[in-house]
Amino acid sequence: MPRVAVILPDLLQGAGMTAVLERYFSPVEVENFAGVGGVLCTGGNYYDWYFTDSATFAANVDFFLPRRNQCVVLIPGKGDIVATGGDTPRLIGTGDTLENLLEGIGRTLASDRSPDEVSSDELSAREVQVLQLVVSGAINKEIADRLNISLNTVLTHRKNITAKLGIKTISGLTLYALMHGYISTEDIAL
Repeated sequence: MPRVAVILPDLLQGAGMTAVLERYFSPVEVENFAGVGGVLCTGGNYYDWYFTDSATFAANVDFFLPRRNQCVVLIPGKGDIVATGGDTPRLIGTGDTLENLLEGIGRTLASDRSPDEVSSDELSAREVQVLQLVVSGAINKEIADRLNISLNTVLTHRKNITAKLGIKTISGLTLYALMHGYISTEDIAL
């Protein structure tokens, strides 16, 4: 039976996620917390999964990074359900249909959380540079100028990054970059 900590500061959002997990994924043990402090009172490592939002994740990156393969980050948006594996958190878009949301959560809960799993789709050094500039808010022309490459090359890198990671949104790319140490919390505006 999976043990899930729902860490959401919004009381209704936390209660809603808890209800979804208990109703559709029983048997599951779910505890709802308004912040990371409550989880730390339990020892911090009791849970199999940690469901949170991007703001809580970014504000408590020291807690979540060692557990990144157990994290499910809820991001706004429709059609952005991504259940990545390995040492990357799972990103689930909350603006999609209930059916798609349940599918994403189901894939996540059924997946292996092994931290030793290595992704075959690692980014190249140039793709990491492009990713860093994208999440910093630079537009394609600025990226081309800073890296001294053509605009078409920037577009190709962006397409390859999206294809390799399966992440289409800036918020999702930002979380990925944060998780892999490509940017720090000081580099992003909360």
